[in-house]
Amino acid sequence: MGVDFKDLVPKTPVKLEDLSGKIIAIDAYNAIYQFLSIIRQPDGTPLKDSAGKITSHLSGLFYRTSNLVEIGIKPIYVFDGIPPTLKAVEIERRRQVKMEASVHYEKAVAKGDTEKMRVFAMATTSMKDYMQEDSRKLLDLMGLPWINAPSEGEAQAAYMTKKGDADYCASQDYDSLLFGAPKMLRNITISGRRKRGNVYIEVVPEIMELSKTLSETGLTYEQLIDVGILIGTDFNPDGIKGLGPKTALKLVKQYGSLENALPQIKNAAFPVDPNCIRAIFLHPEIKDNYKIEWKEPSVEGLIDFMCGEKEFSEDRIRKSVERMLEGSKKQKAKVSLEKWFG
Repeated sequence: MGVDFKDLVPKTPVKLEDLSGKIIAIDAYNAIYQFLSIIRQPDGTPLKDSAGKITSHLSGLFYRTSNLVEIGIKPIYVFDGIPPTLKAVEIERRRQVKMEASVHYEKAVAKGDTEKMRVFAMATTSMKDYMQEDSRKLLDLMGLPWINAPSEGEAQAAYMTKKGDADYCASQDYDSLLFGAPKMLRNITISGRRKRGNVYIEVVPEIMELSKTLSETGLTYEQLIDVGILIGTDFNPDGIKGLGPKTALKLVKQYGSLENALPQIKNAAFPVDPNCIRAIFLHPEIKDNYKIEWKEPSVEGLIDFMCGEKEFSEDRIRKSVERMLEGSKKQKAKVSLEKWFG
């Protein structure tokens, strides 16, 4: 779910090409869920191999990532570890949503309503263990670094950005800002022409900066977290019922903190101590002993895995790898020239 900050956070559109040379720490689970949801047949059925295993995540991860590398972007994928205990309520909520969507999907199938079949099929998206294993194997074969976070992937990616090991962290959720990410990107893995309902729209990457957000909202970093807690986060998904982002912002600005604002809100209550939620954002579980290294892709290894095992088109895979390698060469040449003339 993530915190609903879309109306509060200033966004700057950017072209993917303008991010050439940048290191981006990508929330792996967030991206893979997007691929699993979006890459489907017209009736909502995901891509599968002849053994019946889903391959939509591999299609998105390979083609989208190879496109980023071709442009000159250096991605690092960060996988979730063990979720905080407070996330259990949100995890259960998501499970219930998927169960309800499955029921609606079956009803749509019975009626032959392909549009609703696709909509509800997307809502049933879930991650299987083999999808995580496949994704890590694919990244290894592509020569790209990935990291297992001890807990929240967004927190680890935000930390890497603060530390300077990445220029941006990327996720569809705004929680990265609450974890203290100086700069974050949205729509990196899903930019382009996308269908929304019966119309097509152009989805563009967006940059969000923590300092700019704090400046334009007039908040401190700690107050921004308080606004998020009032609205609802993954660790208190309900927030304060009926309280929207703008009202939460106004209350925190007026009273200075969540504790001071709560007495002003009728029937305001939290199932857990807000300080416990704050602690997750202010002091997330992260690790320092990670290794970041980009290598040459294993072309034949990719062919064996993606084409031999997963039954993708060999011609398409080879062409994408060739473009990726060419893009890497151009980026290396560009960096060498900059060092020479710098």
